[in-house]
Amino acid sequence: MARLSDEEKALFPLKDIDSVAKLFRLHLARNREPNLAILSIVVGYIENTLTCSRASSDGLPDIEDDVGSKCDDDHGRIRLPYVEYDSVEALHERFLAIIKAHVDVASFGSPKFATRELVKRVSDVVWCTLSSSYYKDRAHLQSIYSYMTGAKLDCFGTTLAVVAACQALGYYDVHMALSEDHTWVVFGEKARDTVEVTWHGKGNEDKRGIPVTEDVYHKSWLYVNGRPVVCNRHMEVAAIVSSVNPGINATTDSEEVMLLQQALLWVLYDAGHLSSYPMAIDNLGDLEEMTPTKGRPPPTKLYEDAILSAIRDYKNQHVYPYTYLGGYCYRNKWYKQALKYWARAASVIKNYNYSRDDEEIYKEFLETANELIPHIMRVVSSGISARSILKDPECFAYLLKFYDGICGWEEGSATPVLHIGWAKALVNTIAKFEADVRSHVKIYCVDIGDVDVDDEETLLPTRVKESGSAAASQDQNGNIGSLDLVEDDVDPSEMMHRSPPVHLASAKMRGLRDLLLADKLNSQAISLQLTAQSQVTLSKKRGATDPEPGPVGRPKRTRQGRDV
Repeated sequence: MARLSDEEKALFPLKDIDSVAKLFRLHLARNREPNLAILSIVVGYIENTLTCSRASSDGLPDIEDDVGSKCDDDHGRIRLPYVEYDSVEALHERFLAIIKAHVDVASFGSPKFATRELVKRVSDVVWCTLSSSYYKDRAHLQSIYSYMTGAKLDCFGTTLAVVAACQALGYYDVHMALSEDHTWVVFGEKARDTVEVTWHGKGNEDKRGIPVTEDVYHKSWLYVNGRPVVCNRHMEVAAIVSSVNPGINATTDSEEVMLLQQALLWVLYDAGHLSSYPMAIDNLGDLEEMTPTKGRPPPTKLYEDAILSAIRDYKNQHVYPYTYLGGYCYRNKWYKQALKYWARAASVIKNYNYSRDDEEIYKEFLETANELIPHIMRVVSSGISARSILKDPECFAYLLKFYDGICGWEEGSATPVLHIGWAKALVNTIAKFEADVRSHVKIYCVDIGDVDVDDEETLLPTRVKESGSAAASQDQNGNIGSLDLVEDDVDPSEMMHRSPPVHLASAKMRGLRDLLLADKLNSQAISLQLTAQSQVTLSKKRGATDPEPGPVGRPKRTRQGRDV
């Protein structure tokens, strides 16, 4: 494990974003084993000082008066709370002392690679040194700084502390595995072994030490069907940065923390450490949308990178890359494209069985179905133009794909997904499309186990328009993105001649086929069919001790309907 070099120490006290970025850049470039604990303490100190202090008082008693000021328009010169090396080193030494005082490697036979028992012991130490009672999913509890100063950690922070502790003990084979809402540990000579080290809710501490086997991850979104982001050490640094939460309260973010996170993510992006980390790329895209960096690719390019990574590296098992892009299109009023990417997100979620562990992604889809899509319908219904998406059969097809994915998610699950609220939103939405528009959609019913032809499009990178006259996605700096996100300027008569195919695999949507194409919609029949009890599985369910969802590097500001 690397300690800070004299050149790195000379950067202290860290006073602005540039100095922190330079520290990270130097440390990552020079070390195969960057020190997770030290880097987490640095960013944790800045985050907590600029968020928790502001949330607890009207003033900033512990922050220098010039924090947030800058000499020019360069964001890198924005002042931060001074980070003194002695303070960082003292917290780091305290962390090492706790771990080494309670973990005797010799008692485990001093193995060359970590063992399950050793990792379990480290997680026990972290667990036992935490405060006895606190709300574990509160914000700003994901860093070693929070652990050392408040004895508090969330799900992500606990896993990070375990991995950093194993690194301090000389076990460099122990790494983080990240799903879209959970974390665990991989270890062993070829990272083939897995173990739970964290928890959510009461009584879940006894899961620590249990392997994440196929019985656990099969068709489980919480474990992304066994396709998590398995980090190397530099990707773990990226996870530390991506998990930063700039929120001061529910409505206000710290601009300084956001800009620091953005600068550090670009350092990691430029070094290639985000190429297989879709969530971090999406977070960077979200930050670029709010505060564009001159000379950098626009958010569309970053969202495309995240989707390509999810397809290339994780067999298209990750949902958030599509919801991020769908949310971006929605906020930019590219409503047809938003519907397309929400449909693709639903095409991914239907690979899973719904369970109570899926709270976060359930809320995402519920917001999309019951708030965002109805908002689109209200907007486009006022003063309907000939080119309205309500006249476009492809938009109706995207809606059918979206709900087919949700129904597929429910099938085989022990808990139903759809209730009357979902049904009401669906009926109100499809009622906006006239019968002649709906009739142009060619609906094909396929078995749930068949390969959905529509998924073939999902697995392909989004194509750039080949026409030289077509508009391209362009930011305010003149950077052209590679995603085709501009709404088609199609002649209305040509639009109505489209006959997009839709392949419905879920039993509920197959049963709705004739009702959806009828000249007059039978709202009651559609609602009854949609909310009917699905065929559920009687196979083994996860027990009461299973982890509940916790935030994994996805700041709440990334909600799709932001600023609506």
